[in-house]
This record gives sequence, structure tokens and C-alpha cells, in this order.
Amino acid sequence: MPRWEGHLKKIDGYRWEIPKSYKPGMRVPGLVYADEALLEDIKEEQSLEQIANVAFLPGIVGHSMAMPDIHWGYGFPIGGVAATRVSDGVVSPGGVGYDINCGVRLLRTNLNEAEVRSKIRELINHLFNNVPSGLGSEGKIRVNEKHMDEVLKDGAYWAVKHGFGTSKDLEVTEEAGRMKDANPDKVSARAKKRGAPQLGTLGSGNHFLEVQVVKEIYHQSAAKAMGIEYTGQVLLLIHTGSRGLGHQVCNDYLRIMEQAINKYGISLPDRQLACAPIASDEGKDYLAAMASAANYAWANRQCIANWARESFSRVFDKSFKELGIEQIYDVAHNIAKIEVHTVDRKKMTLCVHRKGATRAFPPGHRDVPQCYQKIGQPVLIPGDMGRRSYVAIGTERAMTETFGSTCHGAGRLQSRGAAKRSLKGHDVANELAAKGILVKTGNMASLAEEASQAYKDVSHVVDVTHKTGISLKVAMATPMGVIKG
Repeated sequence: MPRWEGHLKKIDGYRWEIPKSYKPGMRVPGLVYADEALLEDIKEEQSLEQIANVAFLPGIVGHSMAMPDIHWGYGFPIGGVAATRVSDGVVSPGGVGYDINCGVRLLRTNLNEAEVRSKIRELINHLFNNVPSGLGSEGKIRVNEKHMDEVLKDGAYWAVKHGFGTSKDLEVTEEAGRMKDANPDKVSARAKKRGAPQLGTLGSGNHFLEVQVVKEIYHQSAAKAMGIEYTGQVLLLIHTGSRGLGHQVCNDYLRIMEQAINKYGISLPDRQLACAPIASDEGKDYLAAMASAANYAWANRQCIANWARESFSRVFDKSFKELGIEQIYDVAHNIAKIEVHTVDRKKMTLCVHRKGATRAFPPGHRDVPQCYQKIGQPVLIPGDMGRRSYVAIGTERAMTETFGSTCHGAGRLQSRGAAKRSLKGHDVANELAAKGILVKTGNMASLAEEASQAYKDVSHVVDVTHKTGISLKVAMATPMGVIKG
């Protein structure tokens, strides 16, 4: 009998419950968003077990949740969402991940597909040369210790203040690109040393910069509010995070939290869920350091967006304004936020962990930018480099069901090693070129790790979130040119 046979309760065609009785000690049930086809892939790995394990966290409310792009991660699954009470709950670095505020920024242009295809090679080459990428890549910005603290405190605001973009960008960035609870003093010297040379770099792994073309518009009024006017319009998507600094912050605090679980007598089924009470010194220090790393990531994407604009301007010999290059939105995918939600008809202040999940706030929410108050928060959902990406909007259903959260991407089907083995002998770059997608990277051998076959179909994932109503499709775009880290 399959491992999960009899343990998953079908609520409807897109929701599955892991009951508290599955494991003694679960404080809340698990809730998985998936259709039957996606569920078959999810049951093949350890991620469902991780959802059950997360349900052990002190102070957790509602459900331990999994978005349809769920796959195995450190402690929490990637695609996991969990909310804990600030009053007596915990914060867990595993619920944020190593790449703190790995996220996505989307820019629109007034260029059409024909205009860009005629210069796509020149554009991709210019972007590749202008935006440093790859493992251990170093940026064009040099910051000393004092300036580094300013970056960690001020985030994207620091970048704009130093000429990398405009105040309009901040208006359409989650948290306006700056979490105010950041405290650089809670970030180790080693983390700062790792981050100092990497500001303004794409990095490696699944990070990318992608020139896209709009292929479908599903929600005309919402698309228009974002400046997405027609099929054939060209967009630019940036996906990266906090680089070595965020990784080191996570490492540093995991060690602290491993001691904290003993100090506070917290019992967990997996030590990778190491945590501390939110109200404790350890919990407060982690949240302040995490916010600092999140700010670094927003500054990072802000600088990259600025250089991407410069590249478009140079290649098309027009100013930013003439090209209509405006930011649509910037969202975080790996973060913990203190938010107020309604649980069992009571308003509660919660720490919402979103690991590989996107905030999806509805129309009228105070944290949605003024220009999007009528439509809701834009949700940016990148796919793999050979298929599609989606723009969606947040909903009231998400607020009542998922603490205002939805999926963040396609979600891996294969590990990087498995992907490389399965595609041995394939020329991924040529296969993409045959589809009209130009790819450039400093490490061609690593392309197999990020090939389409390694990922779920993002259209399938987004279909589930759309049909459950936790985010609604607005537009779909496909890649023309990709820079891989």
C-alpha cells in the first residue's frame, strides 16, 4: 500500500487534508493545494511529511499549508506556509530558507515582440555584460562597512537614493523595498563580508533575468492597471535574492536556534525546524537579521533593474521614458512577516512564514500600493526558462484561507543532480534556441539543472491556485531571451 494511502482526506478536487491524527503531536492539520495529477508527484517525495512536521510548531494556527509547487526543502518544504501566534508562537529560519527574500521583480516596456526579436542577441549580450551573474559573482558596487549597514537598514531606498532607479519603483515594491524592523547589528561580520562584493549581482542556481513577451491576457482591467496593454508587449523579469549574505544569516541563526529549542524545551520531530519563541531574544534577533537580509535583496534587485534599463536604453538608443520601462511590482518569496489575520473569527497578530510562497493580498488591503487598490496585489509567478510565467492578483479568498498567500513558481520535479543525469547528452541551449529562446550563461554545463524537464508545468500549478481562488490569473508571458546565473 502506498505510504500516504488512507492518510490524505480529500476536501475537494484541489484541497487535501493531512489530519492531526496522522502524527501524535500535530497541533493543526496539514492542507495541500493540488489536483490529483500534481498530488501524485508530491507523494513521491518527503514534502508531505514535512508539512506534518511543521504542524508541531508551538503557536501554529489554522493549517500547515502546501502550495501546488511544493517540493522538499530544509525543515519546511519549499511551497510551505505557516502562521504562528506572536504572543506564544515561534519563528523558524527553516520557514524562510537560506535565500532570504529570494523574489521577483517585473518591468514592462512599450516595445513589441518584433522590435525586440530583431535585436535580441545584442540585448541579451548587453544585459549579460551589464548584470554580473554566476556562482560567487561580484558586482560593480563597492560598499564599506558603514555603507553596508545602510544597505541592510534602508534596502531599495538606499539604492534609489544613490541613483539606482526612481521613487516610483519603491511605490510598487513589497514593503516599499524596506522592512523597518531591520537591525544590521544582528547580522554577523561574516555575513556582511560575504554580501559586500555581491550587491547588484544575479547569482547562480535558479536565478535568472528574462526578456519576455505577453502571450495571453485573462483579466483586461487588472492587466491595464499594471500597464500590460496587449499581447506581443515585451516585459523583463528579474529573479534573485540576498546572495551569500542571506545564506550566512540563515546559517548563523540555525546554530542559535538549535540551542534555543533545548533552552525553551521545544519538542520537534525534525531538528531542521529549529526555532525560538518570537518574543525571545533569539526570536527578535533573527527577525531583525532576516529583515536586514530582505532589505539587501531588495537593494540587489533595484540595482539590477537599473542596469537592465540602461541596457535597453543603449541597445534601442532611447531613454527609459521613451521605452516606457516601468516597474509593475516586486514580491518576496522567502520571508517571515508580522501580520494581522482573522482566525476563527478573531483578529490575531501572527508571524506568517512564506517559504517559496507569494503574498497575495486582496483589493483594498492597506499594504497594497495605491495604484492597485482596486485590483489587489500583483502576484508574479515565474516558470522555467523554456515555458511560461504568469502575472496574477491576490484575493479575499487567500486572506481567509491561506493568510494571504499563493504559489511562487513551477516547483522542482527533479533534484539538480537528477536533472543533470537525465539530460546527459542533451544540448539544452540548442534545444531552447529551436523554440526561439536565446540563453546566455557563464556555465553552460549547469543549464541541465534548470531545464524544463526538472520542473512542474507552471501552467498546471497556476491553474490550481486560480481555480481555488487564492490568486487569479491576469496575464501569461513566454521567454525570448534568458540570462542564467
